[in-house]
Amino acid sequence: MFQPVHSLQRALFMLLALALGFCSKVWPEQPVPEDITKGAPIFPNVLAPYKAHAVPEPNLTNSVRLNSLIQNGNIMLSLDDAIALALENNLDLVIARYNLPIADTDILRTKSGANVRGVNTGIVQGTPGAGIGGIGGGATGGGAGGTVTAAGGAGTGTGGLVSSTLGVGPPIDSFDPALSSSLGIQHSDIPQSNTVISGVPALLQNTGSANFGYQQGFPTGTLFNVTFNNSRVTTNSTRTFLVPQLNSTFLFQLRQHILQGFGLASNRRFMSIAKNNREIADEAFRQQVIFTVTQLETLYWELVTAFEDVKAKERAVASAQQLEANNRKQVQAGTIAQIEIVNAQAQVAASQEALITSQTNLQLQQLLMKNAITRNENDPVVASAGVIPTDRMQLPATEPVLPTQDLINDALTRRPELAQARIDLTNRTISKRSARNALLPTVDLVGNYGGNGLSGVLNPNFSSNSPVATSANGGYPDALTATVNHPTYFVGFSVNIPILNRSAQADQIRSELEYRQAEVRLQQVQNTIAIAVRNAQFSVQQNRAAVDAALKARDYAAQSLQAEQKKLAQGLSITYNVLTQLSNVSTAESNLVNAMSAYEQSKLNLDVVTGRVLETLEISIADAESGNVTHMPHAPYAVRGNDVITQPVPEFQPQQTGVTPQPKVD
Repeated sequence: MFQPVHSLQRALFMLLALALGFCSKVWPEQPVPEDITKGAPIFPNVLAPYKAHAVPEPNLTNSVRLNSLIQNGNIMLSLDDAIALALENNLDLVIARYNLPIADTDILRTKSGANVRGVNTGIVQGTPGAGIGGIGGGATGGGAGGTVTAAGGAGTGTGGLVSSTLGVGPPIDSFDPALSSSLGIQHSDIPQSNTVISGVPALLQNTGSANFGYQQGFPTGTLFNVTFNNSRVTTNSTRTFLVPQLNSTFLFQLRQHILQGFGLASNRRFMSIAKNNREIADEAFRQQVIFTVTQLETLYWELVTAFEDVKAKERAVASAQQLEANNRKQVQAGTIAQIEIVNAQAQVAASQEALITSQTNLQLQQLLMKNAITRNENDPVVASAGVIPTDRMQLPATEPVLPTQDLINDALTRRPELAQARIDLTNRTISKRSARNALLPTVDLVGNYGGNGLSGVLNPNFSSNSPVATSANGGYPDALTATVNHPTYFVGFSVNIPILNRSAQADQIRSELEYRQAEVRLQQVQNTIAIAVRNAQFSVQQNRAAVDAALKARDYAAQSLQAEQKKLAQGLSITYNVLTQLSNVSTAESNLVNAMSAYEQSKLNLDVVTGRVLETLEISIADAESGNVTHMPHAPYAVRGNDVITQPVPEFQPQQTGVTPQPKVD
């Protein structure tokens, strides 16, 4: 008897409802695992791979180290403290730090056989100052996260985005097992044009199906697939001898690449590239730390220069005011003309104008420094605080002479961009091999094994002269057992030979060309670095000579001013001559401070081009990655302003400038 609704169909309804509820349920997010490359395990929590991971909001509060440096409303900042604060707070580093876990996600992704998305590993240049960016904002760069493009990221050309052949090769199956299921019921009412086939004028049929599948690829080029299909059919047809009719089939399928796509090298290429890209990201972050620290140190010495320039301008104002007071006394005594007071007043006004310019420049340098060492410059404590540099430039008695070739060898070993280029060359070697493999025809060994089962209950309305099947009056277990007794299998080859194969040819040739181009680019970078090292060494020598000359010029200007003042007191000179010498002293002091700043920056640049910045400053890259400095940096060429050994200065000078040359020790 025809049954429109059966217990199996009700069960299928329930399973379908549960599946829909399972898929639509909103699960709470889970934190990002410490090792992103492993992903969420399926045991013991089978739902873990399907839950979203929550990334914590960025910490935009300043580190506690900053509060410990505030004294009397000012940030008393040494160069070591400035570097440590930059490692903890600088937003360029905070942005670049995200590239490391982003690279880890590519490793996790490629473990499933998927392609790499790539990591933008350029330099973040969002901190203005020291010649980087503008006052209104830094140079954000052309890549994701405000970076400029470098190795591991996409290249751009005149026609827009250029797609490289990195990772080109045969298609890769998914290494992640996939379980599929199809559960459903169907009712159909089909009018019949004749009753010969169905025995009824309108064929009514209810079908319930429960189908399952499993598929997984392997790095050897193997694909394994299992299907298990089940159905239950009831009908009002008098020509069907089983109502309900139960069908069960299974099929194991195996496919193995023999030419194209064969082997671990071709199928694991994305994993290898992703791991290499992670190394590129590490080197890029190291390069970012070097860049940021270099910019920070340049900012620090510019702050020192501005601070010392203000003191020099204050001394010039004091000297001009003293000269004006002396001239007033001499005018009252009748020894000089009234016009000498006017001359002195003009000098005071000019000195005060120069002082205001210097003071505003100092305020700007303080603002740039606070931006570089804080995450939140709008913090009320920080916003109202001034920045007082406590370190001064240290001039060695003699300039050490290092062999140029040794410096070049250091640079070729330490420079992070060279390491990135070499790793990128390794990635292109992987792509070359897979592109050659993609030239081959597709020849696969395929095979399958399965079975078919049939069972059911004899239709009481059945009318036919055909014999009744032996599976009549059986249940689902009988249909399942019958699949073993009725096997099916196949073994053979599947061949696909592209006749012209032009796409694969183009990719293979292009991969070779890009590899050779990368080799030339690597050599070009090495040549450029060698020139930069020599130029940096020349700059150190030139700027050291400029400092020595500026020191002598300052001493000469000071002595000339002192002599001219004595002449004026004896009536042997005029105020104009004293004003000229006073201007010469102010200019000489500014020139000396600028020369020392240029000298220190040239030494820093020599460390940059040789890749020795982190080693020279004793910076831990692990601290930079974590954003928590546990080992304080140490700048060997900076000394505390209160502990320096100073040279004797002329009596007219009320206090020493920022230059602290060391005495020559015999």
